[in-house]
Amino acid sequence: MIGIGAAIGLVYGWFINPVEYVNTAPNSLRKDYKADYILMVAEAYKVEQNLDIAIRRLALLGEEAPIDMVSQAMATAVEYQYDPTDLVLMQTLADGLRTWYPGSPEVP
Repeated sequence: MIGIGAAIGLVYGWFINPVEYVNTAPNSLRKDYKADYILMVAEAYKVEQNLDIAIRRLALLGEEAPIDMVSQAMATAVEYQYDPTDLVLMQTLADGLRTWYPGSPEVP
């Protein structure tokens, strides 16, 4: 009986009425998806050259300092073996953030 109930519950939860995540905040992303998001911000920064917009986009990821977010994203990018051109884009964004936050630590 317990097995039948568990099977019915699994079928209901997986197929009939599965959980759907919609309109979730970017700060709830896994670290690899956050790195992807930061890479997209870096790509947009390369085109727009607008640091204010880049900082606002990074602020969606949480309360942390933008330079720290980019630093963590670069470490994740190295861990996941991102393309070297992607790392250059992130480094360019980090360099721009250092002009915004003078005295911030170097990003590896």
